[in-house]
Amino acid sequence: MSLELRGISKSFGALLANDSIDLRVETGEIHAILGENGAGKSTLMNIVYGLVAPDSGEILVDDVVKNIKEPSDALASGIGMVHQHFMLVPVFTVAENIVLGHEKSGFAGRLDLNEARERIKKVSDQFNFNVNPDDLIEGLPVGVQQRVEIIRALIYDAKVLILDEPTAVLTPQETDDLLKIMKELKGQGTSIIFITHKLREVKEVADRITIIRRGKVVGNASPDASQKELASLMVGREVELAPDKGAHAIGEPVLTVKDLTVRDNSGRALVNNVNFEVRAGEVLAIAGVQGNGQSEVARAMVNLEEHVEGSITLDGSEVIGKSVRESLHAGIAFVPESRELDGLIASMSIAENLILDLHDLPPYAKGIQMSPNTVLSEAEKRKVEFDIRLQSVTDPISSLSGGNKQKVVLARELSRPVKLLVASQPTRGLDVGSIEFVHKRILEERDAGRAVLLFSTELDEVLALADRIAVMYRGEILSIVPSGVSAQELGLLMAGVVHA
Repeated sequence: MSLELRGISKSFGALLANDSIDLRVETGEIHAILGENGAGKSTLMNIVYGLVAPDSGEILVDDVVKNIKEPSDALASGIGMVHQHFMLVPVFTVAENIVLGHEKSGFAGRLDLNEARERIKKVSDQFNFNVNPDDLIEGLPVGVQQRVEIIRALIYDAKVLILDEPTAVLTPQETDDLLKIMKELKGQGTSIIFITHKLREVKEVADRITIIRRGKVVGNASPDASQKELASLMVGREVELAPDKGAHAIGEPVLTVKDLTVRDNSGRALVNNVNFEVRAGEVLAIAGVQGNGQSEVARAMVNLEEHVEGSITLDGSEVIGKSVRESLHAGIAFVPESRELDGLIASMSIAENLILDLHDLPPYAKGIQMSPNTVLSEAEKRKVEFDIRLQSVTDPISSLSGGNKQKVVLARELSRPVKLLVASQPTRGLDVGSIEFVHKRILEERDAGRAVLLFSTELDEVLALADRIAVMYRGEILSIVPSGVSAQELGLLMAGVVHA
């Protein structure tokens, strides 16, 4: 089934999100749409799926104009969508999520899930998804939750499948699995629109590439184009894909972690007897497949974990036992794994989010009274320094793209005296331009003599930024290796393989 967009435009106030976009996806092809955060990719796909109404333009399926006003119209036209932020109810089973909105009643009005279970099993077996219809969503890994979203689209006969930033929250292994699934879907005639900014993935699976910049189609490219060429088209300038670390001096230990153990509420050790140190002017990266204890270690650095044993010292002073506020004010900058859940308050303005941990201190406050003019003027300075793309600092933080939200977090954390930067998955979901900016800021902190503790599942990022690399596996540090280690050896360590 083919899909064509003709002259699609959409404005939100003064912001022109989509500007007369033309696009055609042929039957059985993977058509990648590349663009920076905020380029208009998701808005365009939300229009196709009936979540947003266009100001002008047409949507054609198999050369027939379709009037798509809501998702049910899109599904009826053979269009399915897997959103970047999954539309699943955590406390429901897989089958219950699949039938949500399409419920059928059985005897005495009870919900009949038998047909859904059979169809889920059929699709799961067909594509080797390994999904159990009766599993609760909240107990499933992120990669499996995404497969549930894909199954839901396929069960309702989607012939065009929109994948909006599908690898933003996946581990490298889950990403490879998804790319294989995409190729299998293509082989069976499904047309796929692949919204992403990850260049390696595009080159691996795409048949054609369309580049969108600031709401406009600015070009088309072949998968044979180099990553550097694609990055330049996306951003509109030359992009340094690999940061230049340069020479630097490493000083005395700033952070010392001894016998760190983190337990869950049942007493099970998620992190077991971890030891390491980070020196001034050094980036220590903690690498590993998601779910091996890295998140808990990162959160323990600022006392966000409840059941912690051992010792964490910053310049010789114990951190464990302090409040989160005291940890931050002791000189720890914290970039959390999820900027949406732990880094920002969606209902507050950009300016307010920039001072969340300083709002009651001078110059932002005098006594119990805040100084609104100072808050706004400082926000304007941070906007320029951190290249935050926005309309007004008084707009809600929810109005920003993912990359600009991350810049707000960085601006807040690095605009106060810092001894240690703890950065957890700092470029997850970001485009190449934003990644370049974040990498430069991390290295600037290192070169200024700060200690940097980096948590990342991205091998390329770890190898590009780290001076040393600690690999975590099943809650323990398996090995600490120099930055010159090969990607292959590092990958084996992440899988728990240690050579004698």
